Amino acid sequence: MKPVALALFFGSVFSMSSPIQAKTESIVLGGGCFWCTQAAYDLLPGVTHVTCGYAGGTVANPTYEQVCSHATGHAEVIKIDFDPAQVSLERLLEYFWKVHNPTQVGGQGDDQGPQYRSIILFQGEAQRAAAEKAKAEAQSAFSDPITTEIVPLVKFWPAEAYHQDYFEKHPGQGYCSVVIRPKIDKLKKSLQSGH
Repeated sequence: MKPVALALFFGSVFSMSSPIQAKTESIVLGGGCFWCTQAAYDLLPGVTHVTCGYAGGTVANPTYEQVCSHATGHAEVIKIDFDPAQVSLERLLEYFWKVHNPTQVGGQGDDQGPQYRSIILFQGEAQRAAAEKAKAEAQSAFSDPITTEIVPLVKFWPAEAYHQDYFEKHPGQGYCSVVIRPKIDKLKKSLQSGH
């Protein structure tokens, strides 16, 4: 074979054997402080990326300060990108009930305010149905009613850059070591035991 023909032949072989991009899906969830929920979902196999942000309100492109002022209606949320071949939507939702207290009204722990409410923002009928089913099934594990809102996602607004991967970047910061670290340690043990 001539050098040009060889190059074309091997070029086509290598292009045919290139890996196929994994299909990813996403869901938006809120369960208190987004630093906590991002750190929790970063542990789950099959999750490819987690982005902190705001959703569920009425103000376009909100800032952290606006959301904290309770003037926007937004909740602190995370957008979870995941590979459905590795982790199912049902598993993500099952895990959701473990990473926060879905029966608490007006916040999570010491984080008080409507921006810390429990919320699932679905995209499409399949996600809505899965969320409703997961909520109904999870209720038996709680003595108080689950207060999680299940609403359509209108728009996800990414939070400011300094909020992204906060726990990973600042593990020794006070809130991270006192609030997030114990939760993450508990979730790691649960995942290692297969729960």
